Amino acid sequence: MLARFGADSNLALGWRDKRSQLVRFDALMDIANLNGCSVLEAGCGTGDMFSFLMNRYPAVKSYTGVDFIPEMIDEARERVTSPKATFWPVSFMSTVLPVADYVFASGSLNYANAEPGYIYNAISHLFKLSRCGLGFNLLKFVANEGLLAKYEPADIIAFCRSLSDRVVLKSDYDPEDFTVFVYRDS
Repeated sequence: MLARFGADSNLALGWRDKRSQLVRFDALMDIANLNGCSVLEAGCGTGDMFSFLMNRYPAVKSYTGVDFIPEMIDEARERVTSPKATFWPVSFMSTVLPVADYVFASGSLNYANAEPGYIYNAISHLFKLSRCGLGFNLLKFVANEGLLAKYEPADIIAFCRSLSDRVVLKSDYDPEDFTVFVYRDS
């Protein structure tokens, strides 16, 4: 997609348009005041979340973005030169990653996977990497299933409640999408 559409296209990252990416970032940023916190983004693409994050929370301590597509990481490293940002070309499921205060997955969990229970394994794995909480978004509607998967918010929330008593669902920002926050107990 990156080679086909170019690094500046939202289509290279699988977003319908730039607005659909930004509205999801905005929803995720409501997880907490992130100033002074470390952030890990699973499936960071070309690093677009970093500038959005820094505009909203300029005192973020550090940001680590991971993506298994090396070309995405190369582009992210070219675009983002802040000493607060680090990018790793690895899968967020198969590599030992640093623990961060907050972990985010924006769009990266929407891709269909043949592994049974993949979504639950991914959520559990990412939650283990967080000191304070995990925020992720998923699709509740997909026009053409295949590459993308849709999820029932109630099923996802029920699973997340097996990880934590503090789970928040946000579903008022886009008719096709929902965001979940899973917090560590204080």
